[in-house]
Amino acid sequence: MQWKLKDILTMTISAAVFGVIYLGFVYVGGAVTAALTPAGYGPIGYEPFYGVFFMAATFVAYVIRKPGIGIIAELLAALIEVLLGNYFGPGVIINGLLQGAACELPFFLTHYKKWNLGTTVASAVCVAVVSYVYDFVHDSYFLLGGKMIALGVIIRIISAVIFTGIGSKLLADALNKAGVLKGFAISGKSKDLYEE
Repeated sequence: MQWKLKDILTMTISAAVFGVIYLGFVYVGGAVTAALTPAGYGPIGYEPFYGVFFMAATFVAYVIRKPGIGIIAELLAALIEVLLGNYFGPGVIINGLLQGAACELPFFLTHYKKWNLGTTVASAVCVAVVSYVYDFVHDSYFLLGGKMIALGVIIRIISAVIFTGIGSKLLADALNKAGVLKGFAISGKSKDLYEE
């Protein structure tokens, strides 16, 4: 399946929009972290918002339905977020690549044939777990203690299911119903849907 110009443009625009949203939630997460720190729960301040940070890959993959497009979308969203001033710096780009690959894995495993709530939720759970394992090692989450680790994993998975798994699908389905996504595989009116 070849990417067409409309696929690239839609992916880029979507990544840009999500990059701006991601940056906004970086500051929201920072505020929540600061508020929770006196009570000793600062380390989980960002966890409720991780599902938002994974949305670009699942949304774009679900709309366009072509191998690799979710990975590139998440990578671009992370790059845009960094260029706009994310205070976590360029390391976010590595996160974007890893998160994009994890989001796309369930679609890959179904050979890009199943596009439903089951696969979008699987995408969400996959990226939540993979990203937490990465943070566990890279950001020394193993020092947090069992209670904080368990809370972090549970909240991240719930956030991912709500925003990435359900939210991305609902957003794409609503845009499709409104006629915005005519000609894409999600509409069922694109011959790309049937290409091998």
